[in-house]
Amino acid sequence: MFALRDLLDDRANEQHAFHGGAHLLPQYFVDLAVERSELEHGKPEHGEGAFYIWTQKEIDAALGNAAEIFDFHYGIQPHGNAPEGSDPQDEFRGKNILIERHSMAETAKHFKKSEDEVRQLLASSREKLLSIRAKRPRPHLDDKIIAAWNGLMISAYARAAQILGEPRYLEAATRAARFLRTELYEEKSKLLYRNYREGRSEIEGFADDYAFVIQGLVDLYEASFDIEWLKFAIELQETQDRLFFDEKSGGYFSTNRRESSVPLRMKDDNDSAEPAASSIAAINLLRLAQFRDDKQLEERARKTIDAFTPTLSHFASAMPQMLVALDYSLGKPRQIVIAGKPESLETKALLAEVHRHFLPNTILVLADGAEGQEYLGEKNEAIRAMSMVDGKPAAYVCENFTCKAPVTDSKILAQLLAR
Repeated sequence: MFALRDLLDDRANEQHAFHGGAHLLPQYFVDLAVERSELEHGKPEHGEGAFYIWTQKEIDAALGNAAEIFDFHYGIQPHGNAPEGSDPQDEFRGKNILIERHSMAETAKHFKKSEDEVRQLLASSREKLLSIRAKRPRPHLDDKIIAAWNGLMISAYARAAQILGEPRYLEAATRAARFLRTELYEEKSKLLYRNYREGRSEIEGFADDYAFVIQGLVDLYEASFDIEWLKFAIELQETQDRLFFDEKSGGYFSTNRRESSVPLRMKDDNDSAEPAASSIAAINLLRLAQFRDDKQLEERARKTIDAFTPTLSHFASAMPQMLVALDYSLGKPRQIVIAGKPESLETKALLAEVHRHFLPNTILVLADGAEGQEYLGEKNEAIRAMSMVDGKPAAYVCENFTCKAPVTDSKILAQLLAR
């Protein structure tokens, strides 16, 4: 839990630092430097990580008497310190990547100095090297904003907001979703666009853009209970189905049917660094089917899973997210509905109890007696009928919207969820 919080906090801090604290945009983009950069200003030669790496001679010349301690602490070697097998192009021969090989206490003990002495010496050394590095040619910055990756980020922040109870994470997810809807979505055509940099590009979204953004929006609804995000997710799902779904065999093509420059439309069948669009789409369909009591969405999910039966049968580990979808489709759909006003302390207590439990294949709904419940109740009579009990917020634990008696006590809810 602490590792997750630290990671999300670091990511938010990086954003703040990158923008100087002013006009902080709500989106998330790749702010990693392109690895290859110029070796010298004005010359064509480039090298892997050239901006960041050092020879021992460079460090020793810059630091003088302090070099020995710095070299020990950061693992500097005359022949370079890249691990064996990590440099297939042999570009790091004789080069060093600064990495703390010893703790402050270990370095102090080795040189018979106090930790404060070592800490100050290393800080001064780093400043000297930073001033030298600042004169090197900087690598280019990849700061385009990609819809798919933002969808993944929205999911991460929305889920973390639920688990950790951190409002800043929900705000981050919400701002990112607003940016996508404002800058990368065209209301008239109902199209999502792929990326943004100094304005929206003309590249229409791919299947993974739709799948990841839809997933993020559903997660954001379950974290905020703002019905607008669920409506937006359903709207995007309709577009994704229209442009990418294979009606004949099931599954989602990576490119849309309007793309004339693609001679052969393919379906990604590997959940590698990023899940395949079809895997996430199948899960999205199953979740949305429950929210809207829509058998057509459920059938489309099953058809998508069936399309990848050969892969799951012979190499199941290639598609772990599709296995999640398969597990979802074979189990009894589970719903937890909290009837109450979102600002009520009793409602928040019931939600906090839900968030304490690991509940896969479950959707979380707020029956608020307002617009959200009205929208969900249009096609789902069970949700329409749910209400508070004796004026108190209540939790309904259901399977296929066949529900146990509602409870108003979080301790009793905990018992229900633990069964």
